[in-house]
Amino acid sequence: MNWSDALIDLQYRLGAPRELDWLVQGIAYFIGAFILANLALVLALLLIWITRKVISRIQDRIGPNRVGPYGLFQTVADALKLLSKEDIKPDSADPISYQVAPVLAVFGVLLSLAVMPFGAGLIGTDLNVGVLFLVALGSVGIMAALMAGWGSNNKYALLAGFRVVAQLLSYEIPMVLAMLAPVLLIGSMRMQGLAEAQSLYLGPINLGLGWFIFLLPGAFLIYFISALAEGEQTPFDLLEAESELIAGFHIEYSGMKFAMFFLAQFLNSFFLGAIAVVLFLGGWQGPFAGQIPLLGPIYFFAKTMFVYVVIQWIKGTFPRIRIDQMMQFAWKVLVPLVLTLILLQMIVMKLPIPSFLAYLLVLAGNVGVFITVLKVLGTYFKREEVRSKRAFEPKSLIGTMRPVNQPSD
Repeated sequence: MNWSDALIDLQYRLGAPRELDWLVQGIAYFIGAFILANLALVLALLLIWITRKVISRIQDRIGPNRVGPYGLFQTVADALKLLSKEDIKPDSADPISYQVAPVLAVFGVLLSLAVMPFGAGLIGTDLNVGVLFLVALGSVGIMAALMAGWGSNNKYALLAGFRVVAQLLSYEIPMVLAMLAPVLLIGSMRMQGLAEAQSLYLGPINLGLGWFIFLLPGAFLIYFISALAEGEQTPFDLLEAESELIAGFHIEYSGMKFAMFFLAQFLNSFFLGAIAVVLFLGGWQGPFAGQIPLLGPIYFFAKTMFVYVVIQWIKGTFPRIRIDQMMQFAWKVLVPLVLTLILLQMIVMKLPIPSFLAYLLVLAGNVGVFITVLKVLGTYFKREEVRSKRAFEPKSLIGTMRPVNQPSD
């Protein structure tokens, strides 16, 4: 039973009049929306704590450890500090764009909760165009950043806003096409349907291990790399990392308006990982999830947290790349590969061949794309390693250094 039907049925059992069914449904949907919105806000506090702990361990530090057990309440203290900060607005800023941008950034991320299947029957609304709905929400965040840069009436913020459009629109193309791969496989854009299609039965028992990543590893890798860029994560966090852009499109924001952009960034990274879990890692599917419904949400959050920790591991390990390298990698590597992959999959699925043979051909194409992407990345890292050695080992100066105590001629 869906969660909304259960809440409606509960109200009727408590004596709600059936003549006011519109009111009963409204109360049920309000309760669901209230729980999801507050869950996201509490989740953001946990995500920030996880980010600090993971990166601090990578850098041989302890991280937050004073406020609360294991520093769990450090983020709460930071949130209270931001709430008490003065809200400063530039005199020449556009009032509407400047004020609406941070709200729109968070609003676009929270809307993705509506179609996220947390478990069997635990989904806000199972739209038949759920994947398309998530793709459309990506444009909301882009507009929020552009409005913040333009509305601030600051040339540095405006340049960063333009960079947002260039980066996010460029990487949205391979990400959307990679999301199309599992949609083509089952012929549906329903998020709950995509999760349910990844079951694996052993007799009457659902092992829940029929994950699409085993069949579509190339599409998963392209989606994951593009999601790093869409979530403004390392090595693609160039929107506010360059010295000429100061702090990026939110340079003129302070207090909670400033915090709302980072709230949207942390939640966006988590939900991009959640989308990867639903599309490629089985969603809430897992051993005995069909027999024990409580296991579904546990599997979903465990997988999503694992993906989020991997994103933070990359954040604390890899260096940033240049803007030209980032754009070339999107348009010269990811876009041609994902177009080839989707075209191959569409042709194979229309051929009059057995299903198992079609799956093998799709898997072969994905493995080829997976190896190609890794080879391109390996070549880039090797080239950068050689360049770094040349920069720090100037051969022309070897043997020309005079000892400190040796008198000059």
